[in-house]
Amino acid sequence: MQITSVNTARIEHFVATNGETLDSAIRKRSREGRIAVGMLGLAGDEQADPRYHGGPAKAVYAYPLEHFAVWATLRGQAKVEAALQPGDLGENLTITGLMESQVWSGDVLRFPDCELIVSEPRYPCFKLAAHMGFKHAVKMMVQSGYCGFYLAVKREGTIAAGEPFELVPGPREVGISELFKAKAKKQA
Repeated sequence: MQITSVNTARIEHFVATNGETLDSAIRKRSREGRIAVGMLGLAGDEQADPRYHGGPAKAVYAYPLEHFAVWATLRGQAKVEAALQPGDLGENLTITGLMESQVWSGDVLRFPDCELIVSEPRYPCFKLAAHMGFKHAVKMMVQSGYCGFYLAVKREGTIAAGEPFELVPGPREVGISELFKAKAKKQA
């Protein structure tokens, strides 16, 4: 298991594909070097709507790189020309080797200089579709279950792309995939 990219963004004002204007920090971009990890997230990262993003339980968002091929295909079918890159799903950590089906609420991701606790799945909002460039992005995330997961900070420190990490099992009572499916079913 490894971090392939550490991504942050400041809040920006942009025009969505449907013409709507938005304030969001979903347009994360890769950062070089070691990035500080505090109780509310990564240094240099912001959240435009703290009702749904950020805070201690959602300090960091991780997303598996293994899902990027599916998203690239979906964007291509929607005639979105921009190449998909780390951070485009709004994730702070683009990771490899750990999927939603392998993660439970309460598991710990142990990095060389910090520890993060898995808290909950990410539930997509309309800003995902606006940034991804096609209106069915939210629906596709719900159908696929490729949601990624939020992390709380257990031990502050720093983090960098290329670092390995290990999964330390928690109580294993509720899986991230099951939580995501349960909420998606309620909203359907």
